[in-house]
Amino acid sequence: MPDSTRQFSDSSSDPPVRGFLHLPAAPNGNGLVLTHGAGSNANAPLLIALAETFSSAGFTVLRCDLPYRQARSYGPPGPGDAVRDRSGLKNAIAALTKTMAAPPFAVFEGWESKGLKSDQGAIFLAGHSYGGRQSSILCAEEPDLVTGLLLLSYPLHPPRRPEQQRTQHLPSLRTPALFVHGTRDPFGSMAEIEQALKMIPARTKLLAIEGAGHDLGFKGKARNEDLPRQVLDAFTSFAELSS
Repeated sequence: MPDSTRQFSDSSSDPPVRGFLHLPAAPNGNGLVLTHGAGSNANAPLLIALAETFSSAGFTVLRCDLPYRQARSYGPPGPGDAVRDRSGLKNAIAALTKTMAAPPFAVFEGWESKGLKSDQGAIFLAGHSYGGRQSSILCAEEPDLVTGLLLLSYPLHPPRRPEQQRTQHLPSLRTPALFVHGTRDPFGSMAEIEQALKMIPARTKLLAIEGAGHDLGFKGKARNEDLPRQVLDAFTSFAELSS
């Protein structure tokens, strides 16, 4: 049976959860909440490619819009949106956990033959740029919320403003995190990212994408076809999972 993707919504909590659910043909019991950067949405080509790749490896993936994007179809988040966006991510984690724990969702097809149970898997949280930053702040606030983080193009500082470091929460981050960063990202040089990672007490790893900018090779119609599998392999190794 091929992987399937369906629209997903859960309005039982505030903020509500909206996005797309990727159901794997052969589930491995693990789930991934994946969200976008500022000015983007859940249909970003980078997110779609990553969700499809992780789903093909057995992850149940919820690719979701942050609350600010649900409220406004375009434009960046406002100064007061961050707290609500983090609440939205927490609700997305809860929604994915509930979805994976209750039939008749296709995620359970094949589980019995594999000897798996719903409580054997792990939930991970991933985000690109702003979405990754809010994910890391959420986990610094609630260290037991997820098993691990996947942070894509972490926006360490605004371009050409290295003095405006976004690192205040990093000393409180106790969730293992894999950082994926382009060597030409104007939001932080490799040296700056490496220095920032030293502030984090949790286990971390940095995957450098040679020649990539903040978009990681997904800009306009351009597609870095090798990136999704590269990220998957690095993440499953980092999280000590089998892909």
